[in-house]
This record gives sequence, C-alpha cells and structure tokens, in this order.
Amino acid sequence: MLKRLLPGQLSFGITVALAGLLLGSTAYAQERPITLQEAIKLGLDNSKTLKLSQSRIDEAVSRYNQAKDRALPTGNASFAYSRAQIPANTLNLGEESITLPKSANANLGIVSVEEVIYGGGRYRYAKESTDLLVQVAKLDVDVNREQIAYNIVNSYYNLYRVLQSKTIVEQNLKAIDQQIHQSQRFFEQGLVTKNDVLRFQLQRANVELNGIDLENNRKIINYNLLILLGLPESTQLTIAQVNEGERAIAPLNSYIDSALAQRQEVRQQELRTKVAETNIKDIRAQKLPTLAATAGLYYVDVSANPLPTSGHYITPLTAGLSLSWNFGSLWNNKNRVTEARIQRDETVINKGIITDNVKNEVNESYQNYLKSIQRIKLLETSIAQATENNRIQSSKYANATASATDRADAETLLYQAQINLELARADAGLAYYNLLKATGKLTKLN
Repeated sequence: MLKRLLPGQLSFGITVALAGLLLGSTAYAQERPITLQEAIKLGLDNSKTLKLSQSRIDEAVSRYNQAKDRALPTGNASFAYSRAQIPANTLNLGEESITLPKSANANLGIVSVEEVIYGGGRYRYAKESTDLLVQVAKLDVDVNREQIAYNIVNSYYNLYRVLQSKTIVEQNLKAIDQQIHQSQRFFEQGLVTKNDVLRFQLQRANVELNGIDLENNRKIINYNLLILLGLPESTQLTIAQVNEGERAIAPLNSYIDSALAQRQEVRQQELRTKVAETNIKDIRAQKLPTLAATAGLYYVDVSANPLPTSGHYITPLTAGLSLSWNFGSLWNNKNRVTEARIQRDETVINKGIITDNVKNEVNESYQNYLKSIQRIKLLETSIAQATENNRIQSSKYANATASATDRADAETLLYQAQINLELARADAGLAYYNLLKATGKLTKLN
C-alpha cells in the first residue's frame, strides 16, 4: 500500500531526485584546468584550417618544382616500322630505266636530346615567380595562425568572464541568504514587516536567474572552445591562470613600427609586387630568341627484321645548335606588358591601403587597451565605495535605521560593481592580446 506524502515531503523528494539526476549527468564531465598558452598550442596543433593551409603550401612547392623541371634537358625517343608495296616499280628515263623492288621494308629509330642554352631568362623567371608564390602561401598560414590563436584567446577570456561572474554570484547568494535569515528573525521579533523578507527573497531570485544565464553561457562557450582545441566534448574546462595585472606598454609608434615589420599581410603584398615585376620580365623575355644545343641518334634499317643485321642498317649521329625566334612577339606581347605593369602598380597601391589599415588597427587596439586599464582603476574605486556603502547600510539595517530596500540596493550595487570589475579585467586581457595580434606577435609568445 502506497504511503501518501505530505507536500513538504514531496518537495524534498523531488529535490533529492533532481539532485541525483544532476550529479549523474555531471559525473561523466571531466574537469580540466587549462592555461592560455596550452589552449593556444592545442588549438594550433588541431586546427583543420591550418592543415588545409599546409596542403596549399605543398601545392605551391609542387608548382615550384615543376618550374625547375622545365629548365632540365628534354629528350625524345621513337621507333617506326613501315612496309611499302610497289605495284608499278619501273621508271623509264629515256634510254635508261630504274626498276624498284615489288616491296620494301624500313625501320626508323630516333633518339634526340635538347638543352636550352639561352631562352631569354624565361625559365629563371618562372622559378623566381613560383618561389615567391611559395613564400606567399607560407605567409597565408601565418595569417591563419594569428587569427586562430586570437579566436582561442577570445573564447578563453569569455570563459574566464563567465566563471568569475559565477563565483561572484555564488558569493552574493551566500550574503543574501544571511540577509534573508536576519530579516526573518527581525520579522519574528516584530521589528520588520513581511515585505522586508520578500524583498530579500526577490533579490535572491534575480541573482539566481543571472546565475542560470551564466551557466547556459558557460556551456556554450565551453563547447565551442572544446571544438577549437580538439578536446573531448565531455570535458569541462576551468581557467588555470590568467594574468590580471597591468602589462608594461610601450609608445604607440613602437607598436606601429613592429606591425609594419611583422604583419604577414604587409610582407605578402611586398612579395606580390615582386611576383608582378617578375611577370613583366618574363613577358619581355618571350620577345628574345632561343638558342638550344641538340644531339640525335638515328637507326635506319631496310630489312623487315627490326633487330640490327650486318649490312642492313646505318646509325647516323647528329649534333648541332638550334636558333629560333618568334619575332611576332615583338608586337603581340606589347599589350601584355602594359597589363603586367598595371597589375604591378595595383599591388603597390594595395600595399599602401593595407599599411594604412594596419596602422588604424594598431592605434585602435592600443587606445582600447589604455581605456580598459583606466576603466579597471575607476571600477576599483567604485568597488571601494560600494563596499563602504554596503557596510553602512548593513549596520543601519541591523540597527533598524535603514529599510530593506536600502539594504538590498546597497548589496545589489556592490554585486554589480564586482561583476563589472571582473568583466573589465577580462576585457583588458583580451585588449592586450588584440594589440599583440595587431602587431603580428600573438603566436610568437613564449
């Protein structure tokens, strides 16, 4: 026979059941503390984007090797057999006549080798161009590494924000619980009304709602970061350490100079300019004649048997020089040179645009970092003020000289100030790493 549970017992039973489910669901989650540098290394090692970029480098290297191969000697070998039937085999030449056999066989084998001695520099320019493109592809990988590293840093600090905020929520809930307990005692003593107790309970509910939002955000950020790092999806990441202190910062010009020297986008544009200049030289080289050395071996056999038989074959050897000139390129390539010059000028203009963008990015990152440091200092002052205000209101409420609303408001102000300070510290850390990314130094950290 089933026992009938009282409402309080039913509520307790549900709470225990839910707690068991929660413990069971989190038992499989493995906590893992992780440092920022460890996260960056894991993300770079497991990045699918970088693996794709590496394949593009391999492709560019393959094209470079093909360009080198085109400068090697060329060789050809052929062998042909033919049989001729000659039904009309007599040729009368007046008093004399020539009679040919009714049929004839011929075996012809040719082996030839050609080495270009001078081709106007075309092969050299082809190698230079493809070598420059290999360097551009390698810099593409560096650009991707910087962006991937920054994405990891951004997710890491987002997780730090949430975890720090959750800690403050838990501390605040403990403080509110103490206030609820105190207000209930005051209510039992007839010192305050029921509304005072409800006011603190409402405050606790609002903080709990904020905690629910934070936990939801933590799960989303944690999952996204696990995907970036290539870790099992059941892992629950915790922040091992974060340098919250103010970093030493140099003058703005030093960061701009570093960015112009280090940023891969600027270096890429310089290489693309060199590629365009090499292309101009290559088109000009096509107007010049080509000189090549040739060597050949011929095998001529008049028997049906392709194998050499004494007296039936000859093997002439040839060696010589071949000079060729497609002089039509003198007028056919004129507009191609003009186009190549325009492309070269575009790369120069693009470099100027990229340089300006880099300067703007560095300046913006620099100013944002300075602003974040100033914001932390102001919030630290507000924390001190909110702490003192909370202490005063707590004392007044204990002495029945302040209302529950004043007490709750003071605690809410302190709670919000604490949250804002942790967010500001995270923003400052992220702003610092954004400045490093703007200068092209993010992945060069030890």
